[in-house]
Amino acid sequence: MSENKEPSIWEGFKAFLMRGNVVDLAVAVVIGAAFTNIVTAVVKGIINPIVGAIGTKNLDHYSSCLSSTCQGEQGIQILWGSVLGAALSFVITAAVVYFLMVLPMAKYLARLEARRKAKEGAQEIIEVTELEVLKEIRDELVAQRAGDGRR
Repeated sequence: MSENKEPSIWEGFKAFLMRGNVVDLAVAVVIGAAFTNIVTAVVKGIINPIVGAIGTKNLDHYSSCLSSTCQGEQGIQILWGSVLGAALSFVITAAVVYFLMVLPMAKYLARLEARRKAKEGAQEIIEVTELEVLKEIRDELVAQRAGDGRR
């Protein structure tokens, strides 16, 4: 009776943690959390004052009332300013991540792929050239033997 030892839970967990995707995801979460503070500061320090030139400085104050009376906390209010602020934060975050992280990485990976293909192409040319030289040598030897046999 042979024992098939299955990997333990701990070994499976270690293998899971050592995958590249998990590490990439952890780095992305940490950077994203740190980056949130920067985006929030940009929205509150730059975007809100620009919008404040038109109306109020805080986007959270923009709202619409659905009921007949909206005094303080009474009535049904739609806080579309908060949604606008969150949407602006998202767009700014997405733009910065794309232009500062995704686009440069894509260009870098494309350059690496082009170098790899060029290296493979050069290797293929060298192999073809060597094959042609060997064929020429063979043909010369055959021609020499044929020439020696006629003498």
